[in-house]
Amino acid sequence: MADTPQEPPPIVVVLPDRQEVTGWLLERQQVPSAWLYKVAVPAWQNTASGDVEPAWYTVWVQAPDHVRPVVGVTYDSVPTTRLPAPSAVDETLGPRRPSGWVLQKLDQRGPDRGVLHAPDCSEALENTPVLPLERALDMAETAGVRLCSLCGAASELDPLLKGFDHGFETGG
Repeated sequence: MADTPQEPPPIVVVLPDRQEVTGWLLERQQVPSAWLYKVAVPAWQNTASGDVEPAWYTVWVQAPDHVRPVVGVTYDSVPTTRLPAPSAVDETLGPRRPSGWVLQKLDQRGPDRGVLHAPDCSEALENTPVLPLERALDMAETAGVRLCSLCGAASELDPLLKGFDHGFETGG
């Protein structure tokens, strides 16, 4: 005897006008801001011959605002994708700035030709290509390019340019 596919578990779907219909829960997915549930709700559709037939409309909705469990139903068999648990490093350090550096080219004539910023610096221009460390260091050594002191570019890149012992030299 062949195995028949198991029907997805029922779930109550809350429509935009607050009506509730019973549908099927097909999948669950955790995203950074919420849980999304892929549900199928009954509807009608027109066929090519002009007839009307029952159909299932499938859509992702946010839980718990748009779905409610059906009493007595278990959802253990529903395919579920969870976000990986944060690493101990991420939990300890918390949010960090994006990696890399961006070069703001200055249009003025004179000694200043550009400024290196962290990508999330409020002074950096949007949609500027992100430079890897080696390229940023090359740019920092170019005449007329300075390091932003607001975002930490100066404090992070200076030791790499001048050596970590800079400022700790002993007199003679």
